[in-house]
Amino acid sequence: ANSNNSSSNSSQKGAPRPARRSSNGDKRELWCLVHAMTVAAAVALWHRAHLYKAIACVVLALIAIQYLLSGVIDRRSIETIFTINATRYADRSYRHHPRGLIIYGPVTVSSIFGNNNATAATLFWSGRDNSNFSKLEADFSTRNTYIVGSSQESLTANSTNSTVIPRCPLIPPNLVGPLTVIKSPPELPAMEKTFTEVKPGGKGCPTDCVARHRVAIIIPFRDRPKHLQALLYNLHPMLLRQQIDYQIFVVEQKGSDAFNRAMLMNVGYVEALKERPFDCFIFHDVDLLPEDDRNLYTCPEQPRHMSVAVDKFKYRYSATACRVNFSYFATSRFENRVICIIVSALLRLPYADLFGGVSAMSREQFRLVNGFSNVFWGWGGEDDDMANRIKAHGLHISRYPANVARYKMLTHKKEKANPKRYEYLKTGKKRFSTDGLSNLQYELADVQRPKLYTWLLSVPPNCLI
Repeated sequence: ANSNNSSSNSSQKGAPRPARRSSNGDKRELWCLVHAMTVAAAVALWHRAHLYKAIACVVLALIAIQYLLSGVIDRRSIETIFTINATRYADRSYRHHPRGLIIYGPVTVSSIFGNNNATAATLFWSGRDNSNFSKLEADFSTRNTYIVGSSQESLTANSTNSTVIPRCPLIPPNLVGPLTVIKSPPELPAMEKTFTEVKPGGKGCPTDCVARHRVAIIIPFRDRPKHLQALLYNLHPMLLRQQIDYQIFVVEQKGSDAFNRAMLMNVGYVEALKERPFDCFIFHDVDLLPEDDRNLYTCPEQPRHMSVAVDKFKYRYSATACRVNFSYFATSRFENRVICIIVSALLRLPYADLFGGVSAMSREQFRLVNGFSNVFWGWGGEDDDMANRIKAHGLHISRYPANVARYKMLTHKKEKANPKRYEYLKTGKKRFSTDGLSNLQYELADVQRPKLYTWLLSVPPNCLI
């Protein structure tokens, strides 16, 4: 018995004990698992990166081919491949617009400019605007009730037998696209006989619908009568097809001092609002002629640079325009910027914040940034300062595609540059709130309203006694 017990004890002593897992072993296993997962993820990303690189190469090749065709060969019929069709998306947003209040029925008294004395038989909510019905649409944002007789400006409180018609469509139906630019127009008397739809003072509006936009075209001017004739001859027919309620203001600087383009545009803004409550302002150089009527002279939600591509610069596009056009297939701002830098380097594009030539701003936006600076006497700098003001106030510069926002530039003698323009640009941020509409000084020496434009003669502060 004793021997059996001793043998059993010895066997128990000699039997191997179960191994205990240490914390170090657990850590090693966890580290191996993490390492394996990291390697697998890296391999997957590497393979996916090859796919991304291939896609990027194809995209860049298509971009280069398309822009070489449209920019170098100047094939106007070739539409931009990677471009958002602004009118298509506008039409889509219009069709899916939230319900609006539509007023149907007879109207007693109403005016296009805000005399709200209309009465209607019925009021009800309509899902979309149906222009096939006779109706009166109440725009509660401006508190205007629209009713149109023979023309918009003929409406008065005494009109009793007017025909109710709808507002104009978001997409004008009579646009033709690329235009034949006329650089040598007839003389002004012959032009006045041609444009029978234009009213004295350079006013135009659609006669078969109510314009959605009330636009003032501001043209700073001095000593370029032939350029002005060419611009008016090309501009009026296009604006009439765009179905906007517009008026052209030519603001001329009196005296022989250096030309202050920015101050004249401020003067045009102030004086135009004295005539009518315009909601959109187009600031237009006299030597730029539009090449495409799809470049709508209206104001979107953001300030818009309209002269994206100019023939003098071989229709090169700005880097910002590149960024806008390609943004919808880039997944991040970084990819946006990388594509823009590559394309800009390949095509030698101008600087990104270009805002000169022709630009559009709403009344509220122009007031928000305090207008243009008044210190830029001589050529250059005021447009860059405006671009800085736009960015400083949380806005950004929008653009139409470069194959639409195209202009031809008339030849002219180069103006004397402002020697202090870079200094003013550097210190401009300090003057945004004090330099502009807030300190504008001028005297209006004369106002004339010939057939095709309203002429304002401005006396700059240096000439004031």
